[in-house]
Amino acid sequence: MKRGMFSPWRPAVAALLALTLAAAAPLAAADPEVTISKPEQVGLSAERLARIDAAMNGYIEAGKVAGATGLIARRGQVAYFNTYGYRDLETKEPMPKDALFRIYSMSKAVTGVAVMILHEKYGFPLRTPASRWIPALGDLEVTEWSVDPGTGDPRMELVPANRDMTVQDLLTHSAGISYGGPRNARGGTYYAELGVGNRDQTLEEFVDKLGQAPLHDHPGTVWRYGYSMDVLGRLVEVISGQTFDVFLEEEIFKPLGMTDTAFYVRPGTEGRLAVLYTPDREAGDGTVMRSSAPPQDSYLKKPKIFYGGAGLVSTTTDYYRMVQMLLDGGRYDGGQLLSPKSVKLLSSDHIGDMPRVGQLMGPGDGFGLTFRVNTNPGINGALGSPGDYSWGGAAGTRFWIDPDEEMVAVFMIQILPHAGLTYGTEFRNLAYQAIID
Repeated sequence: MKRGMFSPWRPAVAALLALTLAAAAPLAAADPEVTISKPEQVGLSAERLARIDAAMNGYIEAGKVAGATGLIARRGQVAYFNTYGYRDLETKEPMPKDALFRIYSMSKAVTGVAVMILHEKYGFPLRTPASRWIPALGDLEVTEWSVDPGTGDPRMELVPANRDMTVQDLLTHSAGISYGGPRNARGGTYYAELGVGNRDQTLEEFVDKLGQAPLHDHPGTVWRYGYSMDVLGRLVEVISGQTFDVFLEEEIFKPLGMTDTAFYVRPGTEGRLAVLYTPDREAGDGTVMRSSAPPQDSYLKKPKIFYGGAGLVSTTTDYYRMVQMLLDGGRYDGGQLLSPKSVKLLSSDHIGDMPRVGQLMGPGDGFGLTFRVNTNPGINGALGSPGDYSWGGAAGTRFWIDPDEEMVAVFMIQILPHAGLTYGTEFRNLAYQAIID
């Protein structure tokens, strides 16, 4: 069979039998920091979980995935934790269970937790204008486009925003901020001309530049993905009096035992960073090649700016600790990081029928405080439960939390861009089909 014709859904019978047996027992010795329970003890089928291995290893054999990891926990117990393929495809180094991944937008959930910690500590309403702490975000303008009735040409004008953006607007991507920035009358974008995306600046400098640009939309009117979480990183700094990286380390990572999660790969752990791959467009058969943009070493040095929206590296087990804390209503082994009420607020739909811009939100999707919320599985056609909440990263990493099923899962992979690829979705579907009670 030709390489491009490989089907991961038709593995050899012998291989599938071997994977089934492996799912039933050897995982218990996988990671000394994570105890693996037998799947049937928490209502999962070891035989059905083996379908995940068959599918992922099929993609690896076809050259479409270099390597990945997957973890599934139910009723407070990890029942599945496996790796697939290679950390480095060229050297054939196997993917280790403690591999470090660039989690990109999975950083946003961490930032949301940080904001809620401060919300609980100081009691400020989420509808408080962000300009209370960051004056540069007050009294902004909005770009409005129309057609010149005389010439038929597009015409842009700046109008005062209907109100200042609030903390809640930032948490729900409805503050009027995007990633590219609104176009200006000169044909460019305000963000590019101001240098908003420059990594050689501090969060304070970054937010000051954003405050010099107009908004895309009036606050609270449109869901538009963008730099909102990075703005919240600066908000955390101002309210706490600590740099954002120090706050996360002291308030989230240390309490939860997330020893490998940071804004860069700590010295001595560089050899655990998974290689970043990209689709081989020239081959056109879905295979991947080593990425050169961004460069492989882009997370090996401490950055000047701590992006709360996309800046973290983490491991599968580190991130699992955070999502399990959320499923447990803010509790963890050593205490209570958040109140159950705060977790409920994080995971509730805040946008209702608000218009959405972009392809990240579909029918049946709501949005909480940094999370997609499954408001109607019958409309979005995905396996899951009403109220399960999730998000992912640009390189294909993803997680979800399902309170109804008492289930959390983390999937890590490194393919950028990941648009149009469905490996995380398939992992989710295969995880849900393993539920037997």
